[in-house]
Amino acid sequence: MAETLQYDSAVIGAGQAGVPLAAALAGSGRKTVLIERSHVGGTCVNYGCTPTKTMIASAAVAWSASRASDYGVTTGSIEVDMRRVRERKRKIVEDFRSGIEHRLEKAGVDVLRGEANFEHPGELRVVFGPDDSIRLQAGEIFINTGARPAVPPIEGLPDIDSLDSTTIMELDEVPEHLLIVGGGYVAMEFSQMFRRFGSSVTIFERGPRILGREDEDIADTMAQILAEDGIEIIANANVKRVQSADDGRIILEADTPPGERTVTGSHLLIAAGRRPNTENLNLEAACVLVDTHGFIYVDERLETGVPGIWAMGDVKPGPQFTHISYDDYRIIRTNLLEGGYAGTDARLAPYTIFTDPQLGRVGLTEQQAIDQHLDFRVARIPMSRVARAIETGATRGVAKAIVDADTGRILGCAVLGVNGGEMMAAIQIAMMGNLPYTALAEGVFAHPTLAEGLNTLFNSLEPVRRHAMA
Repeated sequence: MAETLQYDSAVIGAGQAGVPLAAALAGSGRKTVLIERSHVGGTCVNYGCTPTKTMIASAAVAWSASRASDYGVTTGSIEVDMRRVRERKRKIVEDFRSGIEHRLEKAGVDVLRGEANFEHPGELRVVFGPDDSIRLQAGEIFINTGARPAVPPIEGLPDIDSLDSTTIMELDEVPEHLLIVGGGYVAMEFSQMFRRFGSSVTIFERGPRILGREDEDIADTMAQILAEDGIEIIANANVKRVQSADDGRIILEADTPPGERTVTGSHLLIAAGRRPNTENLNLEAACVLVDTHGFIYVDERLETGVPGIWAMGDVKPGPQFTHISYDDYRIIRTNLLEGGYAGTDARLAPYTIFTDPQLGRVGLTEQQAIDQHLDFRVARIPMSRVARAIETGATRGVAKAIVDADTGRILGCAVLGVNGGEMMAAIQIAMMGNLPYTALAEGVFAHPTLAEGLNTLFNSLEPVRRHAMA
């Protein structure tokens, strides 16, 4: 029998939590191994944040060029070379990967390129290929295997060449007509991106509106912005079947409130959520429990319930964002290496959708405040009341905040506007410091900046809404 390798710590998955944790564990003197079946960097570097935002930047240049005359600038015809867009994206991704590999090497982490699965709670088998594997044992095992695009049960889908959020970024041509199933964050970014590249775009959303987790006014404003850009949104659409036409195009059939709708497009993007990468881990052998969707149960310290096994990032329930994964690393580092106490129970989970304008959100929505029976006030202004937005010709959108009626503390906000993620972050900092809204309403911000819009926003509070239970 082959020798079993011995490690103090093993990290499965080189994502945004796994990489810094492996480096920190090795730096603490632990003999550490990192197991990765594909590329270091996880979803963010390889398939998510880095490549998508790189391509969004290319689309933004095309959009700006098309609007040049609005600013008194004359340009020539605009053409998009998807091969060059793709090569720019690939180069940036490769540079990020190289930096991560250098960091792991410098930290002294052993990196194994294979697929790990449990044989016992403290024992893994790493498979490199047919008849090629090793066994290793570790007192500490950290699961950071992430998630991947989900495939909805649509008749005919396995028989056609559809795209997901990874494969769509490898296209070498601009789709003539892109059909998108799903109305969440991924659909928002790719729909606008490819519309700006020159595609016709149609979105099919199963629910009554896109961005179903947002307040209705925010979602409706986003829908209006996309419609202004020429994107068709079909809500309450139950996609029944898809098939290939004789000319290779894709025929999509959906039930909608007015009746059955049939649309033919050149490409189909499935953007209907994500599922965790847990099915190949053999978690049963380690007695690690998962929910009905395959996400690993953890407590607020990210412990699985099995001593010596933790789970981080998208593989566990909760928000699936890079910054949340990185904060998972911080929690484990604080608890395990620094002797402190940290948990997920009190942290804010901000996010930004990188449409134009951006949607930045943190904390409670208005609907969540109602559901929690809170007494609150709403501050709301259109971005057309922000001087900087007017000067830059970027007045689309709305800023909104929820304020506790009694304490004046800010409970949450959504900023759908130019650089909305940055404005949201400014409000988040106030929330982290437990500042009352008056600190922003009365603050002196440089003119003319977007931050100055915080004065306007928090001086626009509506009357108190009483929802507290008797």
